[in-house]
Amino acid sequence: MSAMSSRIRKCRAVCALSQSELARRVGVNRSAVTQWEQLAGTLPSVEHLIQIAVVTGSSFEWIATGRGPFRSGADAEPAVITGDYALDALESSALTYLRSMIGLKKRIAIQVLEVLAR
Repeated sequence: MSAMSSRIRKCRAVCALSQSELARRVGVNRSAVTQWEQLAGTLPSVEHLIQIAVVTGSSFEWIATGRGPFRSGADAEPAVITGDYALDALESSALTYLRSMIGLKKRIAIQVLEVLAR
């Protein structure tokens, strides 16, 4: 079993979820969960990894990489903010530019966006 497949299985088992129930909550067929948990199976998309983390209360970073805590602490900043991803090509382009900026330029860009959003 690959490292990620075993982590996905552990998340599911700790929450006492069947493959069918995890699949239902993530929005995929049960066969997808079966594939994710197999040695030579397919890997879930980032969106599905996010859903697995949310459904099981596990840390996205731990599921994806094996690093960090298994569970996110109550006062810890979440590894993934599920609403913070590009919804279309234009937002993706804006995020690409923003991520390429350093501190002060990034703060100025955010201030400009705040003014334009009013």
